[in-house]
Amino acid sequence: MSTKYVLDAAGRRRLMATPAGWIATGFGSGLAPKAQGTFGSLAAIVPWLLLMRLPVWGWVLVIVASFALGVWACNVAGRLIGVDDHRSLVWDEFVGQWIALLPVILVPGLAWVVLGFVLFRVFDVWKPWPISWLDRRVKGGLGVMLDDVIAGLFAAVALWIIQSFVLYQMRFLLL
Repeated sequence: MSTKYVLDAAGRRRLMATPAGWIATGFGSGLAPKAQGTFGSLAAIVPWLLLMRLPVWGWVLVIVASFALGVWACNVAGRLIGVDDHRSLVWDEFVGQWIALLPVILVPGLAWVVLGFVLFRVFDVWKPWPISWLDRRVKGGLGVMLDDVIAGLFAAVALWIIQSFVLYQMRFLLL
C-alpha cells in the first residue's frame, strides 16, 4: 500500500503534536483506520449542528475563514508527514461538508442533513470534472482544500434542486 494511505505511529505523533496537525486531521477524525474522508465528513456535522442557527452570511464567514485556515493547516501537515494530500488530512471534508449543508439552513430537517452528507460523499469520491482536474493539478494546502470545496458546491446545488422539487410537489399535495 502506498504512503498516501498508510500513516505510521511516528507520522501520527508528528501530526498531533502541532496545531496544524490537529486542524488538518479534523481534530483526529482523519486518523480513522479506513474511510478517513467519511469519518471527517461525519465529524464535520457536529460543529455544523452547533452553528446551524447562524445566518447565511455567518456561514459564509465561517467557510471562508475555515478554508483559509485549512490551506495553511493542510500545507503544514502535508510537509510534516511528507505527503501532499494524505488521506488523514480531512479539514477539506469539514469545509466541503459545511458548503454541502448550506441549503439545510434554509430548509431544515434531519433527512436533508443525511442527504447533504450522502451527496457530498458521492461528489467527493466520484470527482466529476472539474473536481478531478483540480485534484490532479493543484498541489499543497490549496489543492487539498479546493477539490472538496467544489464537491461541496456540487452537492449543495444538487441538494437545493432536490429540496425545491420536493417542496414544489408538496405544494400541490396540500392544495
